[in-house]
Amino acid sequence: MEQRLAAILAADMAGYSRLMEIDEAGTLARLKTHRIELMDPAIAKNKGHIIKTTGDGMLVEFQSVSDAVKCAVEIQQRMKRRNSDVPQDRRIEFRIGINLGDIIFDEQDIFGDGVNIASRIEQLADVGGVCITAAVATQIVDRLEVAIEDLGEKTLKNISRPVHLFRLGLEASTLPARLDGSDANRSVAKPSIVVLPFINMSGDPDQEFFADGLTEDIITELSRRHELFVISRNSSFVYKNRAVNVREVAEKLGAQYLVEGSVRKIGDRVRVTVQLIDAISDAHIWADKYDRKLDDIFAIQDEVTGAIVATLPGRVEAAQRDQLARTKPANMAAYECALAAKVLHHKGTVSDNQQAQLLIDRAVALDPGYAHAHAWRACILGQAWVNGWCEDKDAVWDEIVAALDRALALDDNDADVHRILAAVNVNNNALTTARYHQERALSLNPNYDLVVVQQGELLTWLGRPEEGIEWIRKAMRLNPHHPERFWSHLGKSHFAAHQYGEAIEAFMHLSVMDQVQHAFVAACYGWLGDEIAAKGHLEKVRALAPQFDIPSFLATMHYAQESDVQHLRDGLVKAENNRDDTSPKAV
Repeated sequence: MEQRLAAILAADMAGYSRLMEIDEAGTLARLKTHRIELMDPAIAKNKGHIIKTTGDGMLVEFQSVSDAVKCAVEIQQRMKRRNSDVPQDRRIEFRIGINLGDIIFDEQDIFGDGVNIASRIEQLADVGGVCITAAVATQIVDRLEVAIEDLGEKTLKNISRPVHLFRLGLEASTLPARLDGSDANRSVAKPSIVVLPFINMSGDPDQEFFADGLTEDIITELSRRHELFVISRNSSFVYKNRAVNVREVAEKLGAQYLVEGSVRKIGDRVRVTVQLIDAISDAHIWADKYDRKLDDIFAIQDEVTGAIVATLPGRVEAAQRDQLARTKPANMAAYECALAAKVLHHKGTVSDNQQAQLLIDRAVALDPGYAHAHAWRACILGQAWVNGWCEDKDAVWDEIVAALDRALALDDNDADVHRILAAVNVNNNALTTARYHQERALSLNPNYDLVVVQQGELLTWLGRPEEGIEWIRKAMRLNPHHPERFWSHLGKSHFAAHQYGEAIEAFMHLSVMDQVQHAFVAACYGWLGDEIAAKGHLEKVRALAPQFDIPSFLATMHYAQESDVQHLRDGLVKAENNRDDTSPKAV
């Protein structure tokens, strides 16, 4: 046995039994996700060591009191942000207690008075709060920017002496590595949008609820998109049943874009029209209409809402790109830099990636608190890492991890942050972690085409390509103007499903194919027995990547099942063996 001084953090989930009774499987899944995404990384970052876990709690040892407190503050502040869009009765929240004392260590467990006190004071902490002993408070009072409230001496169960306790005021505390005062008031110039109440054109007062419900749903769903600033319902509904002047409304609400629409019932059908207006120029950017049979008014409402919120952000971004093309780079704000970096990233070349890195670095420098920019910095660096466009892959990987940690600390509820975390983990062959982040991204924004298409990709890697195809097709329906790469994802899924003709047809939608896509097409033709076509695509692979060989290529794939790797290998071998005998083979 070993005895030493240590800081002990005891954490326990509030309302565990109640949540388990309501939804056992869902509660366990969400708790596990919080552990993987938030708690374990925060503990590791602050040099903590998990000693023991129970179903709803844990004991963690820290050699530094400051590290223990920083970890507790980070966990509770980030959990608060995570719970901001979760109903009160479904929230997973923790109580945390921290004590400093002599601890007895014995065979991967800890004992002693110091542990007992930490466990007891955790029970006295507020839900979502942190309670500490006087020994801890003394150590941090001049070291950390945390508010401390004196609770006086308390009698604890099975502890003979009173213990002086303090409460951390998290609202006034500073999250570790957060912005300093000079950056705290800086905001991102996101495009702002207001959805005006849809007009009921039916002459039927009973349809009023449908028009209002549709408007509210669109506002709610658009608010999930963290790249937009959406004016609240309370502000927009001031203009219900009023004739509006677009520019006046925009100026009063501070909106760059307006969405307006109407609902008309015609017999057994309902028609919804919607348009997006640039408030500055009064120009109509986009308009569409949706005709549906009036079988289930609520199903129609959900369907039309999904269609509108999937299309609108892309239209806004396209309008922003048009403005950006007319803007001198020297005048770019953080949002504009991030937008330009995204455009370059999607082009997928070495030079475009290098330019994208410069722009996204500038976005982060202009606004260090812009979580979306930190996430996209990881994505852009990830593109360089995956394609080998960097000299020191280990150093770049460290930068990717740091950028994602920063993005998560700033905003746990940005679907793009979790989407990019999932993508990075796929490329690092950490498919289990990728699934957690992908599910989180989907729950945050189920109508985001980039999240939906990535669900299809991930299912394909996991050996479920038929389901993957459905998700990729859904993403294409959500965004009819989707990036070309969606066809590449679809082609790979069809190949994994042994649907070679459909795979080839999908790849043929690409205006330009790279060596990876040519290799998949060659494998398709290899399985189909078309020697000439297989040979032609392999020659294009060699022209684009002279050092190509099958084992190295397969090592870049992320299939969870060896049978899927073997399937691709066999297709390439068949294509390879169909080449002229004078051609070099690499099997």
